[in-house]
Amino acid sequence: MVKFSHVMIRVGDMDRSLTFYTEVLGLSILRKEVYEEKGFSVSFLITPGDPQGNYIELIQNWDTTNYEIGSGFGYLGITTEDVYALSAHVKEHGGKIVREAGPMPDGPYVFATVEDPDGYKVELLQKI
Repeated sequence: MVKFSHVMIRVGDMDRSLTFYTEVLGLSILRKEVYEEKGFSVSFLITPGDPQGNYIELIQNWDTTNYEIGSGFGYLGITTEDVYALSAHVKEHGGKIVREAGPMPDGPYVFATVEDPDGYKVELLQKI
């Protein structure tokens, strides 16, 4: 048996990314690690109140300030109780909205797509 654990993305500025994922999207920092000798830092983000759940691992290599995302990457998925409110919150904090909140065609969901500070797409999803 297998269980999905986490996703890792490389970021150009850890503080900027942590602000987006915690203050704007509402995730919590599980822990941070700094590897001085190897020149990188890592932060692990979780859903508040779910320390055993899936997580996002952010890695900042100190010698790199931006990355090409690539054509194979789609998006990170975040569920929420109110896509419209979270989308408005992202907008209020200067976040980029790629797809405005609205119903999913032929599905029982409302969703929106936003971009994090490094250009990674994040889908916000709400079951209706």
